[in-house]
Amino acid sequence: MIRESAGFLRAPDRMAAVRAARHIMPGITPADRDAVVSMGWLGMRLPEERGGVGFGLAEFCALSEELGRGLLPEFVVQAMAIAPLLPDAVLEQALSGERIVIPAWNEKLGDPDHVEAALTGGAITGTKRFVLTAAAADSFLVTTAGGAALVDAGASGLSLSTLALQDGGHFGELALENAAATPVEGDVARTREEAMLGMSAYLLGMAERTFEITKEYLAVREQFNRPIGSFQALQHRMVDMYLQIELTRAAIGKTARLLDDAEADREECLRAVSRTKARASDMVLLVTREGVQMHGGMGYTDDCDVGLFLRKAMIVATGHGSAGWHRRRYARLADLANNRLAA
Repeated sequence: MIRESAGFLRAPDRMAAVRAARHIMPGITPADRDAVVSMGWLGMRLPEERGGVGFGLAEFCALSEELGRGLLPEFVVQAMAIAPLLPDAVLEQALSGERIVIPAWNEKLGDPDHVEAALTGGAITGTKRFVLTAAAADSFLVTTAGGAALVDAGASGLSLSTLALQDGGHFGELALENAAATPVEGDVARTREEAMLGMSAYLLGMAERTFEITKEYLAVREQFNRPIGSFQALQHRMVDMYLQIELTRAAIGKTARLLDDAEADREECLRAVSRTKARASDMVLLVTREGVQMHGGMGYTDDCDVGLFLRKAMIVATGHGSAGWHRRRYARLADLANNRLAA
């Protein structure tokens, strides 16, 4: 049922819609925004008493995977993840489509944990960078050293600059100088881990669709009077791609079940998220690059769908921490666990 709700993302004309939405502000089309609202996706992680359906992370990841297949703007995954943190008044507006709330997590390239922004007396001062599709936001959930807070996009003391990206989207940079902010309650660190897992599933969906497009092409492109998909060398490469996709799917499912276990050890959850995100980031870059290579020169043209997925992968694979950063975090957490066992 969850996957069926995203059926429009599998429509034959979906990639035409993706192309039409590139290099425009605010970064999401009215049709896609209306679909997100009408399907009630923002409420999937909310308990029923708050207007949601109370789904777990397995369902969240299944939907995120579908969003990746259809290249829906990736901030939607983060918006779904942070919805439980929103106060009731803002949440009501978000669920109705009146307000888009986008998280502003990052400050320093290559270090998602680095936080210098300060929340003092109901105001935030600092700089947040690499905010996905920031121009679409009506409000930002800004993380600081003193907790997270909501800041209206039009608040005095907040200025937004944008940077165009090669996939047709944009990053935003928020400069905050005593910008009025409303602190939020809830486990922001846990929410960020869930967003990381959701983005891993988004990357999985991108890779799946890339694999399908490439497989279809290999079946119709002929060389030496036979489909190039019959060449063993290309078959071996396709098998390698398939294996990496399925290993990533298994890792996402296992991590989702672990995080849904209320008694799971926190450090074990962090290690699982990093293991999964590192694998997903490496996998999507492998699959999309291979897909373009197997299409030959046409794979690099703007008219070829597989190129859209490579461009997106090059942008979002490093979001929420690159594969290298997650490997370093995993190693640090594993060392802590081993030292405790040895003590």
